[in-house]
Amino acid sequence: GGWLTVEGRRVDWIYRDLDRVRRVWRDCLGGRYEVGFQVGHPLGFYSHAYAGEVALCRVLADPGGELGALREETSAYPPALRDALIAGLWEADFALATARYGAVGRDPAYAAGALFRALGVACHALHAADGAWLINEKGMIAAADRLPSAPRGFGERAQALPAAVGRTPGEIGHTLDDAVRLIAEVRTACGA
Repeated sequence: GGWLTVEGRRVDWIYRDLDRVRRVWRDCLGGRYEVGFQVGHPLGFYSHAYAGEVALCRVLADPGGELGALREETSAYPPALRDALIAGLWEADFALATARYGAVGRDPAYAAGALFRALGVACHALHAADGAWLINEKGMIAAADRLPSAPRGFGERAQALPAAVGRTPGEIGHTLDDAVRLIAEVRTACGA
């Protein structure tokens, strides 16, 4: 793939192995996903992004009709994937618990990293609750804020957290307390 500029607009030109995308789609239907390390994706690359890309893409050429058929299939968000991503909210709680080590050790970078992870997991759960594809972490908080299930003020509150991590144990702890409250609201909003 590549990043292009077409008539002044950024365009991601993406090539995908359709066999791999179909395997991931079957996993999505079964409520399975993976998160792997990939450069440029600080949250990690969620495997269901492949299905989401197909569901949201603009098909420019599809001589055999394979991509169009797969796009039609992926237009409906899989209930099993929804359930799995919402169940995955435990990881947000765990990330915030481990972020407390950042407060004790005066390590705001560690706390901020764990906080980012918690927010990313929450954004995936909110998107899943509304049956909306989230294909990467760029703009995830703003996108989640626009969802019907998002807690009131989610975007503003979530964006404020990394900016307010702080340096002292007290500052970091206060920020994490706010994050714990927000994640609890996300859990309620998702019916978890």
